[in-house]
Amino acid sequence: MDFREVVQRRRSTRRYTGKPVEREKLQSAMELALRAPSSKNTRSTRLMAVTNLDKVHALSRLRDWGSSLLEEAGAAIVVLGDESASPMWQTNASIMANTLQLALVDEGLASCWVHVGDYLTLKDVPDSQRSEDYVKELLPEIPEGYRVWCVISIGYADYTPKPLPEYEGPERILFVE
Repeated sequence: MDFREVVQRRRSTRRYTGKPVEREKLQSAMELALRAPSSKNTRSTRLMAVTNLDKVHALSRLRDWGSSLLEEAGAAIVVLGDESASPMWQTNASIMANTLQLALVDEGLASCWVHVGDYLTLKDVPDSQRSEDYVKELLPEIPEGYRVWCVISIGYADYTPKPLPEYEGPERILFVE
């Protein structure tokens, strides 16, 4: 698959078949994602594959909105950032997460970004647990000092997403000459 096709096929997929994802495909996508650029080459981002389906499904409760899609996912990758390595750790993690999603398409997989950051597990309860703390309790393997930026749900889509809308025209692309 060429790059243009990969970009065009990447869609946020929220419904999966539940079929487990092969370790080789996850490994290949993560190795490619690790080539993503980072500020001053600090390489402050780490990836943690979660293939234990009980834990993947438990990740669906990291927030009371926007994370339920993990209940049907066949795997997840937690994107971690070392804030002591770079003040740009969030940007670095975002770049790697995006690169990872493109690499997953190349492996024939579907995915969706579930933001963790500073969200609460219960959006309307100000003193509820932070989503990041929920993930760290669920996954004690997360190295000390790393922050959880997002979780990428991964699996085999149980539908074909609509294609992206066609290019809208010059209002989204500007040139200064």
